[in-house]
Amino acid sequence: MEKTRPQAEPFRTGDGIALAVESLNPAGSPTLLFAHGFGQTRGAWGGSAAALARQGCHCVTFDTRGHGESERSPDGSYHMQQFAEDLLRLARAQSQPPILIGASMGGLLGLVVAGETRPAPFRAMVLVDITPRWETVGVERILAFMQAHPDGFADYAEAATQIAAYLPQRNGRKSEQQLRPLMREAADGRLHWHWDPALLAGGLVQESERYQPRLLSAAAKVDVPVLLLSGERSDVVSRDTVDEFLQLVPHARHVEVAGATHMVAGDANDAFTREIAGFIHTLDDADARRGVRVS
Repeated sequence: MEKTRPQAEPFRTGDGIALAVESLNPAGSPTLLFAHGFGQTRGAWGGSAAALARQGCHCVTFDTRGHGESERSPDGSYHMQQFAEDLLRLARAQSQPPILIGASMGGLLGLVVAGETRPAPFRAMVLVDITPRWETVGVERILAFMQAHPDGFADYAEAATQIAAYLPQRNGRKSEQQLRPLMREAADGRLHWHWDPALLAGGLVQESERYQPRLLSAAAKVDVPVLLLSGERSDVVSRDTVDEFLQLVPHARHVEVAGATHMVAGDANDAFTREIAGFIHTLDDADARRGVRVS
C-alpha cells in the first residue's frame, strides 16, 4: 500500500517556479519520470504510475509550469525553452538517471533534452504518441477543445458533458471527484480548467511549430534506448511521421496500441502499462548482459 501512496516532493525551477511533484515508491528502481502533455496534469499517469510502483519502480509525476497545481508564470510568459530546462533540472534531481515517459508535449521536451544534453540525463525514453513532426489536424483539435470555453462552466456536470463529447471513445462520464483536480473555481463561482489561460494566449503554441527543425535535429542525436508508443486511432501521429522518426532514430522500437487515440494512457491503460513494463525488462536484460548495475 505504501508503494502507491504519493509523497509530495518540493521542487523549484531555475527561475523560482514551484512545481507540484509527487513520488511513489521512492526506494524502488528504476526511476520513471512521467512528463504529461499540453493541457494535462500529473493525474493523467495515476493508473500506470501506481501499477508500476507496485512492480517495484520509483515513479515521479509532476505538473508542468502553468498546469494543475504548479505555479503560474507571474508575467504570463511561457516558452518551450523554460519547459525543457524544467524537465532537465527535475531529471538531474533524481538519484539515478530516470527513464522518461513523455506524452505529446512531454515527449517533445524529452527529445530536446536527450538530444542536446551530454551526458544524456535519461537512461531511456518512452515517447507516447508524439514524433518530431506531427499531424496539424490532430493538434488543432486539441487546441480547439482547450480554447472552447473561455468563460468556464456553471458546474461539474457541464464540464463532464464537454469532456464526454471530446473523448467519445471513453466509457462513462467523469465524476465531480475526478474533475476537481482538473478545475479551478473563480470568484464568481464558475469553474475553469486548471491551466493558465496565458498558455494559449501567448506564443507557446506558435513556438512549437518553429521548434520542428530543432526537434528533428535533436532526435537524430538521441543515443539512449527509445520506445515509441502510438495510438492506432491517433490523429496526431501517422505512418508517415512514425516512419520519419524511425529513420532519424533507427535504434528506436515502435508499438502501436490497438484502439487507442492520441490519449494512449487513458484509452488503453493496461496495455500501455504492460508495454512500459516490458520495455523496462529489456533494459534490465541488456544491462545484465553488459554487466551494468543500475541502482
